[in-house]
Amino acid sequence: MEIRLGYELSFEVPRPTPMQLMLYVHPEQASRLRQPERIEIEPATAVEDFVDEFGNRAARILAPAGTVRIRYDNVIDVSGRAETPITGARLTPVHAMPPGCWRFLLASRYCEVDRLCAIAGDLFGATPESWERVQAVVEWVHTNVVFGYQFARPTKSAADVYLERQGVCRDFQHLAIAFLRALNIPARYATGFLGDIGVPPSPSPMDFSAWSEVYLDGAWHPIDARHNQPRIGRVLMARGRDAVDVALTTSFGAANLTQFTVWTDEIPAAAA
Repeated sequence: MEIRLGYELSFEVPRPTPMQLMLYVHPEQASRLRQPERIEIEPATAVEDFVDEFGNRAARILAPAGTVRIRYDNVIDVSGRAETPITGARLTPVHAMPPGCWRFLLASRYCEVDRLCAIAGDLFGATPESWERVQAVVEWVHTNVVFGYQFARPTKSAADVYLERQGVCRDFQHLAIAFLRALNIPARYATGFLGDIGVPPSPSPMDFSAWSEVYLDGAWHPIDARHNQPRIGRVLMARGRDAVDVALTTSFGAANLTQFTVWTDEIPAAAA
């Protein structure tokens, strides 16, 4: 299966402003792209690529004053099959985990593990010490948090989501991640493209999506407390401890977003 994916973002920038862009497909999946990746900047601006500490491909620019447009368009090949469920996977004892997993057990900016430890124990401590504990966390968050774009705010943390019981996709993931870490299960935050392939189409405008990854049975597996079902065509862009590490754009000065368009569309086989 082939998916056309891309975006067009516009900013009004009052003065030249450095910006970091986390807007490439992740290197793990980039080999499946039809064309080499290129972020187009208008007006023409130098783009400096680099790989961050989590292995994400990122870029930085000095955005000029005025209207700045950032565009990307490509086609990626995916399996066309739904993700494999975590059913049957085993938890890994902390002492047996690779050292790189340990930082995904700790508190981070939006995931206050220390504040949620007792709550996680009360809610999930009696669940089986297996994939069922992970699934119980995912289902609890999916069931108890209400989705809505009007509930978004940049300072909302996992503890806030637990108290307010509402948020956008990143808030669902932050709460699930914090609960899992509190239960000594490594969890990390991921972001990327997720179209309505194999599911009823959403009436909302297309957006980037957030999900989580959990370490089970010696490997990382995608989980999604927002949707709570295996999906087709999830395309990873970046992963980190929480949303701080994978912000799509970070400006070191004023940059007002004026356009945000994302596309993720299955290409019919006859047209591929």
